[in-house]
Amino acid sequence: MSEGDTLVNAVIGAVVTVVLSFTGFSPILGGMVAGYLQRGDRADGTRVGAISGAIAALPFLLLFFVFGGFFFTGSMMGEGMGVPGGFFVLLLFGFVFALVWSVGLSALGGYLGVYIATETDVGGR
Repeated sequence: MSEGDTLVNAVIGAVVTVVLSFTGFSPILGGMVAGYLQRGDRADGTRVGAISGAIAALPFLLLFFVFGGFFFTGSMMGEGMGVPGGFFVLLLFGFVFALVWSVGLSALGGYLGVYIATETDVGGR
């Protein structure tokens, strides 16, 4: 049984992920924070980390859609700037990659966060 409020911990982890997005491994750090706060067993940490990653992916995907919309408009209006259908393929691959990257690394971070909280003195309550 998890010891924390899963949604609150996931949102806190997502905020950490977004704030530290300039690092290459921010999903791991955000997942670790969520897992550390969640406590419970490692499955709980993995779950809250994955939820945190999905929440953190939303702002990035929104930016991707906005900037992608500019490219799509340019490809429809300009000469030789691309094929509109190619934009949708790119969008699909970008969406899947961002989601897998964020959710997968955050789940790993959640697992590690629970490990730190339960197996070391650092997280002892």
